[in-house]
Amino acid sequence: MSARHLLVTGGAGFIGSAFVHHVIERTEDTVTVLDKLTYAGHRASLEDLPASRVRLVVGDVADAAVVDPLVASADAVVHFAAESHNDNSLHDPGPFLQSNLIGTFTLLEAVRRHGTRFHHISTDEVYGDLALDTPERFTEFTPYNPSSPYSATKAGSDLLVRAWVRSFGVAATISNCSNNYGPRQHVEKFIPRQITNLIDGIRPRLYGAGLNVRDWIHAEDHSSAVLRILEAGEIGRTYLIGADGEKNNKQVVELILTMMGRDSDDYDHVADRPGHDLRYAIDAAPLRDELQWSPRFRDFEAGLAATILWYRENEDWWRPQKAATEAKYQAVGQ
Repeated sequence: MSARHLLVTGGAGFIGSAFVHHVIERTEDTVTVLDKLTYAGHRASLEDLPASRVRLVVGDVADAAVVDPLVASADAVVHFAAESHNDNSLHDPGPFLQSNLIGTFTLLEAVRRHGTRFHHISTDEVYGDLALDTPERFTEFTPYNPSSPYSATKAGSDLLVRAWVRSFGVAATISNCSNNYGPRQHVEKFIPRQITNLIDGIRPRLYGAGLNVRDWIHAEDHSSAVLRILEAGEIGRTYLIGADGEKNNKQVVELILTMMGRDSDDYDHVADRPGHDLRYAIDAAPLRDELQWSPRFRDFEAGLAATILWYRENEDWWRPQKAATEAKYQAVGQ
């Protein structure tokens, strides 16, 4: 495939920057990153990439004047940009509507005008949750049942993409992915918060009993799946991305503690999050069978060990975020 020019929204965030790194390492493509550089976006996540192939534009996906010329010059748009933290959405839903709904609408109108290929990144949280004692998994046909303002706005953005495909013939695909982990994730998120707390000598904190199950996937595997869908996915189709990584939060905290040389029960329980989903689980069979994709990081413990090492070795990246993040959690008793 000849080299393309990609517009990657939210490409200075955790999953977006992982994708940009993957594209630069695995293809000849060039990338323009559009990122608002809110608290979750970092220039440092892109600094080691060649300036000849990666350009950062600081701007808002909901700003049509910024978006339109960038879409016009791109061969494809990969839309990662989103407000994505459940706790934040419970505290103040407004930014989630603006970024996740208005931002997606703005991009869809631009790709409609210019006939640009569009891939929309979404989450398994749009489906709500599953019982703990069932073998059932989410599929592309699972009805939407979002639990939080965050997941509701992501569900809404998915439906916008589907409508623009059907009504206007936009060449778009959607992917719904399970929980990501890996380098360059903000310390407000579950795994990096526990790791950085332990580095600072702080006991990890666990919502409720910690029995909520998440289906973990390394951000590198998410990136390879998105690139495969961009190259070979069927227009109008939704693909679920997962790596068979189901573990409950208690298991993950105890594993992190053990790997970092602490007793596995050396953590505190805090009040559970309102509307906390019980279990997420992805059926990624169509992606594997139809597009011949498979995850590289099949061993969660090995991927987690590498992630712990990254946070140990890159304190200059996460340290500026840490104090404010912990102060915010402490203010609400978490």
